[in-house]
Amino acid sequence: MIRIIGILTVVLALYGLLMMSDPQARSLENHINLERRIGEWGVLTLGVGFVIITGGIDLSIGSVVCLAAVAFGLFLENGFSPILGALIVLLFSALIGLVHGVLITKGNLQPFIVTLCGLFIYRGLAQLLTLVNFKQLGQKFSEGWDTPGRVLRDSSRDVGIGDRQDLDAFFFLQRGNLPLGDWLGLPDSIGPWFNLPMPLVLMFVLAAFATVFLHQSVFGRYLFALGFNEQAARYAGIRTDRHKTLAYVLCSLLAGLGGILFLLKVRSASPSNAGSWFELYAITGAVLGGFSLRGGEGMVVGILLGTAILPLLRSFVIFAGIPSDLEFTVIGLALLLGTIADEIVRRQTGNRFFGNILRIFIKPKNT
Repeated sequence: MIRIIGILTVVLALYGLLMMSDPQARSLENHINLERRIGEWGVLTLGVGFVIITGGIDLSIGSVVCLAAVAFGLFLENGFSPILGALIVLLFSALIGLVHGVLITKGNLQPFIVTLCGLFIYRGLAQLLTLVNFKQLGQKFSEGWDTPGRVLRDSSRDVGIGDRQDLDAFFFLQRGNLPLGDWLGLPDSIGPWFNLPMPLVLMFVLAAFATVFLHQSVFGRYLFALGFNEQAARYAGIRTDRHKTLAYVLCSLLAGLGGILFLLKVRSASPSNAGSWFELYAITGAVLGGFSLRGGEGMVVGILLGTAILPLLRSFVIFAGIPSDLEFTVIGLALLLGTIADEIVRRQTGNRFFGNILRIFIKPKNT
């Protein structure tokens, strides 16, 4: 709880600095954009939180976002139903997590190496998909390979949503607002401030499920035990391989959802840079939110607070007139300071723990 209070203090301090940096920062439009960005990144941060709890890491999140966005766009370009296309993308994203989990648990490979390789593989696969002329490929399958025309293009291309008219529900999920102020009957002067962007609402819904899963279920307790001491958890009869694999499946699944949201936001995805650095934002948000990189520690409410730090930092960089080239420097310093703070808290907690143990067995002499 002390850690959560500390994170909340940092968030409030950053928010105060942002509000003082420029009058435009206090506008309703900026608050809506800030909330939307927090929701989008929060979905990814929740996913990586499951992995970090087990003591693992996933560096492929940004590339999975890219692959999911490109694949969803290609499905739409080729006439697939949006719902069917989204389901296939989500299932394939979960399959990526399953592969990660199996390689790490059964292959005894390091999570850093497995997901780093995935970072390159999935972005390369996204580029490959945009090279394929699927209509020409379909003709060759149906009419024979002697049909004139090339299956592969000369270079990769951006994938867009196009002029689909059946995406209103999907656009609402990304660009819509929950009219909470209208439902509460608030006056027009303050009502719009309570209308929540749908990505933020989606993050809150997923956070509620994650809270129940991590803090109220047996599976969640097993994940914490796995991250705290995997060998002890195995000796206790916990199927550590299964639960670790489940964590990677959930992480990649939410990254796939993030890819769909990304395409709906920008309407066009480039396989060369879509989702770039998203893994940095997700991991930083989780670490700043109190999730220990050693595993076994963290709370969902911490993720919600940690996710807000980077959007606040980015907005402060913009409105304070700090050169945008320093954005990654600021993010890197924030991650470093968060890691240092996590280590300090861990050591102090450990000292208190062992101090209590010693006081139990070594009683002071009566004077």
